[in-house]
Amino acid sequence: MSKDLLEKGAILQRDKETYAIAPHLPGGIVSAEQLRKIADVAEKYNAATLKVTSSQRVAIVGLKEEDLDRAWEDLGIKPGAAIGICVRSIKICPGTTFCKRGQQDAVGLGLKLDEKYHGMPLPSKFKMAVSGCANSCSEPAIKDIGVMGTPKGYTVMVGGNAAIRPRLADVIADELTEDEVLQLVDKIISFCKTNGSKHRLGRVIDEMGLDKFKKEIGL
Repeated sequence: MSKDLLEKGAILQRDKETYAIAPHLPGGIVSAEQLRKIADVAEKYNAATLKVTSSQRVAIVGLKEEDLDRAWEDLGIKPGAAIGICVRSIKICPGTTFCKRGQQDAVGLGLKLDEKYHGMPLPSKFKMAVSGCANSCSEPAIKDIGVMGTPKGYTVMVGGNAAIRPRLADVIADELTEDEVLQLVDKIISFCKTNGSKHRLGRVIDEMGLDKFKKEIGL
């Protein structure tokens, strides 16, 4: 029976015959040249459609298995971590780079997190988001780690997820600098590696208690 092909970054579609691939576009920021490549590949291999995903990627949907390797070669873009037990793409808003409402640099911080953690294997699926203000357009409150900009710095929250058992993240620190956020995220990721739970972080926190979790990461 056909299945997802992790080594090819390919997700089996509903027809059980074709696949979708999602080139990695950090933070959803993409050049005109990259968009042309994506469109050209879709046309060349007779894709069914292009789909803008909730993870700020452009998925090429409806490719045949025998075309996957050539499609990736033509794209010249690495796969997005859309499947598998790992850190998925970091979702970011325009922040102070583009948005008039931005209060902190979501783009700069988000791209640093993406470069360091995107695709990193972990015991469970792991999602992160960075927003530049409390409007939270990147939805940090439903991510395993959510970072939200405020006039006084960054707020960090943990344990959020949507899925079948939705959970809002718990705030664990606020008024942080960018460097302090990066240090804290590293401690949380290290905890997840050491803890080894196959459950999402929110469930781990519910089972052990928020105070104990904060102690484990040095807060």
